[in-house]
Amino acid sequence: MGDTTAKNREPKRLAIKLSAAGERSIHTEHPWIFSDSIEKVSKDGNAGDLAIIFSKRANSVIGVGLYDPSSPIAIKMLHHGSGATIDAAFFRKKIQRAFALRMPLLKTKTNSYRLLFGENDGFPGLIVDVYNDTAVIKVYSEIWEPYLPLIVPAISTVAGTETVVLRLSRKLLQSKNHKLGDGQVLLGTLDSEEVEFLEHGIRFTANVIKGHKTGYFLDHRHNRKKVGALAKGKTVLDVFCYAGGFSVHALVGGAKQVTSIDISEQALEVAKANGALNSFTGTHQVVANDAFAELADMAKENRTFNLVVLDPPSLASKKDQTAIAKKKYEQLAQLGAKVTGKNGYLVVASCSSRVPATDFFEIVKKVLDASGRKYKLLEQTYHDTDHPVTFPEGSYLKCGYYQFKD
Repeated sequence: MGDTTAKNREPKRLAIKLSAAGERSIHTEHPWIFSDSIEKVSKDGNAGDLAIIFSKRANSVIGVGLYDPSSPIAIKMLHHGSGATIDAAFFRKKIQRAFALRMPLLKTKTNSYRLLFGENDGFPGLIVDVYNDTAVIKVYSEIWEPYLPLIVPAISTVAGTETVVLRLSRKLLQSKNHKLGDGQVLLGTLDSEEVEFLEHGIRFTANVIKGHKTGYFLDHRHNRKKVGALAKGKTVLDVFCYAGGFSVHALVGGAKQVTSIDISEQALEVAKANGALNSFTGTHQVVANDAFAELADMAKENRTFNLVVLDPPSLASKKDQTAIAKKKYEQLAQLGAKVTGKNGYLVVASCSSRVPATDFFEIVKKVLDASGRKYKLLEQTYHDTDHPVTFPEGSYLKCGYYQFKD
C-alpha cells in the first residue's frame, strides 16, 4: 500500500443516539443519516470513526456506520441491525456479494464493470470500476482512508485484478484532511495510463489516471449495445459523445456514417482512438462544438440523421439547478427531434438524479407530442446489472427509445 495509509490513525468507536426520524432511517435500512438526526455523540469524532448507533428505548445496537462530521450526511451506514465487526472479513464478504451480482455480465465478452456502486453495494462514498486486470477505486470522502488497507487486497483477490489505482473526487483533491494521492497505484504496477478493455466484444481504452471519474463511463453499456444493434446501414449522430461509446458501437454495428459531437477536443481524440481499435466500414466524423449550438445549426440547415443519440452530462448537480435542467432537457429533445430524419430513431438519456425518471420521460413526451410528428415509444431503460439500485436516491440513469412514423 506504500505510504498512503502507513500513517493512518486507528479509528475511534463513537456511541451515538438518533432522533425518531434518524431511527426510522435505520429501520428502513437507508444508507444515510443526516447530522440533524444525531442527538448524542459520546465523544468528538473524526472522519472514518466507527459510529455505533444505539436505540433510545432498548439501548441496543441497531446499526454501524462511518462518521463524517464535515458532511451533512454525518453517518454513512455500513451495517443495519445488531453489532458487526468492521474488519477485512466484513468488507471481503460485501465485495464477494457484489461480484456475484456481476457474474452474468462477465459472460458477455465484457471485462469492464462497476464492482462496487457506492451505497447500493454497502460502500457509501466509494466506487470501484474494473477495466480488464486493473481496478480503479474512486473515493468521495475521507472516511475511507483508514479502511483502504482492508479493502484493496479483497478487491484484487475477488475480482482477480493485478493492479489497483486510487482516484479522488474533486472535494478530496481540495482537502488537506487526508494523505491520499490521486492516481496513486495502491497495488501492482501500471505500465500505461491507458488500459484496454472489452465491452460486449468491442475494444475501448480508459485513462485510469487522468480520465473523468475512473476513466470511462460504464453505466450506459447496455444502451450502447442497443444503439449498435439499431445502427446497421444508418447515419448516426452521437451528441455529447465523450470517449465515443455510442459512436464506436454504432460503427461496429454497421453504421454507414457516424458524427460525434463534444465540446472537448481531447474527448474527440479519445473517441477516434477507440474507434481505431476496432474494424468497421463506415465513416467517422467528429465535431468540436457546444452541443446545443451545433444541433441548432444542423436544424437550421435541415441536416437529419437516421439515428440520433442525446446523452448529456448531469444537468442538475445541485437541487437549485433542477428547474434549469428540465428546461435544457426540453430544449435538447426539441433539437433532437428536428435533426432526426423520416422514420428515424431518437434516443434520449438523462443521468441527473435530481430529475426523476417520471419527470424526464414526461418532458420528452410533451416535446414529441408537440412536434406534430407521429412517433412510437419503443423502450425505456434504466440501470445496467453492475449499477444496482437499493435506495431511491441511488437511481439516476434513464433512457428512452423513440421511432418516428413519418
